[in-house]
Amino acid sequence: MRIAVTIFLTDETITPVRLARELEARGFAGLYLPEHTHIPVERTTPYPAGGDLPREYGRTLDPFVALGQAAAVTERLGLGTGITLVAQHDPIDLAKQIATLDHLSGGRFTLGVGFGWNVEEAADHRVAWRTRRELSRDRMALMRALWADEPTAYEGEFGSVRASSAYPKPVQKPRGPVAGPRTLIGGAAGPKLFAHIAEYADGWMPIGGRGLSESMPVLRGVWADAGRDAAALQVVPYAVFPTPGKLAHYAELGIEEVVVQLPPAGEAEVLGALDGYAEYL
Repeated sequence: MRIAVTIFLTDETITPVRLARELEARGFAGLYLPEHTHIPVERTTPYPAGGDLPREYGRTLDPFVALGQAAAVTERLGLGTGITLVAQHDPIDLAKQIATLDHLSGGRFTLGVGFGWNVEEAADHRVAWRTRRELSRDRMALMRALWADEPTAYEGEFGSVRASSAYPKPVQKPRGPVAGPRTLIGGAAGPKLFAHIAEYADGWMPIGGRGLSESMPVLRGVWADAGRDAAALQVVPYAVFPTPGKLAHYAELGIEEVVVQLPPAGEAEVLGALDGYAEYL
């Protein structure tokens, strides 16, 4: 099983360069970074985990800039977002960022797609909360048009793009209905989420990994109904605090990659956590 990590990298933590070098040297599979452009101080949205919102949420580094640094000092380490808030981006700009990072890293990028939880943050991006999932779906389709081998126009409910010359292209070739880099969608199990996964993603990135015994057969059914290849479905539990029993359970379910959580801390604490995870490599 491949073991990757995720961390809230901030202006107060270990740097992307130092962490990426350590991860590759130690044999970890990848580095996934979260995204928050800002956290409005005056907000009513509760923190999903309960209690006060941790300090690091308002201090996160831009994931694409940080992953660009990580790509430049590594050769094998996977690079991913966990997750990109697609609805909060201009899709033409985002398509260029994604394709550039994937191209420069030699196809090592994984696009984690998410729909968000912070209503106030989304509102500042002029995102209507009730339509954010459909907006994300529309923007993913627009980006696929820009990633196509031939100039391809797209006209959607929320946006459009003319047939255009748009390079570089993501390294990975189209597979079924999916184009672009490896794409995983995060979120809680449910019919809407699973429909999105089957339509335009390579798989699911469930946070914490609870309840997979019940939810994975449902996802596989939706996947099959969409005509997708059963062997192509990827499920990658995210932000996991691992135990031998938990990883053994994932392996029994056919899971091949797990993303474990690192503390949003300085170099000594983060490297100590990597030492603790060494037994799982």
